Amino acid sequence: MMPAGEYNAVSQRSAIMRAVKSRDTAPERAVRKILWPFAPRYRLHRQDIPGNPDIAYVGKRLAIFVHGCFWHGHDCRRGARMPKANAAYWQAKIARNRARDAAHREKLGAQGWRVLVVWECELKDPDALERKLRAFVG
Repeated sequence: MMPAGEYNAVSQRSAIMRAVKSRDTAPERAVRKILWPFAPRYRLHRQDIPGNPDIAYVGKRLAIFVHGCFWHGHDCRRGARMPKANAAYWQAKIARNRARDAAHREKLGAQGWRVLVVWECELKDPDALERKLRAFVG
């Protein structure tokens, strides 16, 4: 049995993790705000598309994933930062996320979809991100 103090820490961590959103995150909303003026006819979180992309242009077969740098293991400063507590768990979790992301991109590519990954850190330069999105959406 777990000591009472340890149980509280575990339940507190579980509550924090439950609060982490998987859709309609601030980075995702920021990307949608950039896209809206020049390419507004997107669909959100389509369950019938492999990987459930954050943004999809179904007719053009374009999928956009907005990834948090930490959660998806980006090679930027924020993504490379690893928690000190329970490091083995986090390394394994992020590795699983990266493998799942690669499998989704591969499956979408096999079905004729073009895929773009927008990293959270790219939002620091909205003009460059807009150029990237315009080039992708065409």
